Amino acid sequence: MTKILRISRRNQEKSEIEAAAEILRNGGLVAFPTETVYGLGADALNPRAVKKIFEAKGRPSDNPLIVHIGNKKEIYKLAREIPEETERLMEKFWPGPLTLVLKKSKAVPKVTTGGLDTVAIRMPKHRIALSLIKKSKVPIAAPSANLFSRPSPTLAEHVIEDLHGKIEAIIDGGKTKIGVESTVLDLTTDPPTLLRPGGITLEELEEFLGEVKVHPALKGKKIKKMDFKSPGMKYKHYAPNANVIVVEGDCRNVKKKVQQLADKYRKEAKKVAVMTTDKNHSYKADLIKFVGREFNAIAKNLFKTYREFDEEKANIIIVEGVENKGLGFAIMNRLKKASCKTIKV
Repeated sequence: MTKILRISRRNQEKSEIEAAAEILRNGGLVAFPTETVYGLGADALNPRAVKKIFEAKGRPSDNPLIVHIGNKKEIYKLAREIPEETERLMEKFWPGPLTLVLKKSKAVPKVTTGGLDTVAIRMPKHRIALSLIKKSKVPIAAPSANLFSRPSPTLAEHVIEDLHGKIEAIIDGGKTKIGVESTVLDLTTDPPTLLRPGGITLEELEEFLGEVKVHPALKGKKIKKMDFKSPGMKYKHYAPNANVIVVEGDCRNVKKKVQQLADKYRKEAKKVAVMTTDKNHSYKADLIKFVGREFNAIAKNLFKTYREFDEEKANIIIVEGVENKGLGFAIMNRLKKASCKTIKV
């Protein structure tokens, strides 16, 4: 059975986190909230424990995990050949939704890094996550706490839906703040390379660092052979059961195309859902959900809305694209990774 450890008040926190920390120290799995999404944690330095993450999620073993730490100094135990800008980045963005990719030290088993010689590390900005890491006294390897390729969980209920009975415990700490995963920046290249957009924007990194390369895969280019140093790069991710179609371009043309597609699929007896950023829309479809106008709201609601459409048995989800800048870059990345088709109008 999976224990549900609910933390709704501060006075509950100490005992529940100690119970979860003991599970981690003993090689078990614990799902816990971060500021981005819920993570599925194991002792990052225990190969047997880490293997359980892949088994519980049904995740391919060559898909690297992010190691979460509770103190900036821990990076020096987990990584080697640490570039000069690392300290500056940690000082500016940690704790927070930025993951740094570095050369791994011998302490980190290759199962944690997907067989690579690099390790992805971040320090989360969430009270429960930091308390859990510090209490367990081990760095925690943690991908999103969902079945592989499913929408990432932003509520404990999402974790329960996917992983109840497969892991030892789930800490229920309420809604996550950001709703999409961390930004991943590769510091083994010069200049640094953005591998995954997320809660820290490309613009923020460029303003702080100067030049930042954007990985060709993020520009839609197909890469035949390479090491995928970040989760979210190699496989289809973040997808609901329904087929997702993303429509991007001029606002008026997007709305017209979304309605055309909805009409087409409804005539084929499909249950059609539309995800919109316009509260005053005039769409006609079986299911319509407004996810917000601002990027922050859209990111927070994206994965939750996918899961709601799944509960309502949608066959097709048609999504309005957003502007590919700021947090919108991360939103479009998640939409495209989940989609079966992207249409530009």
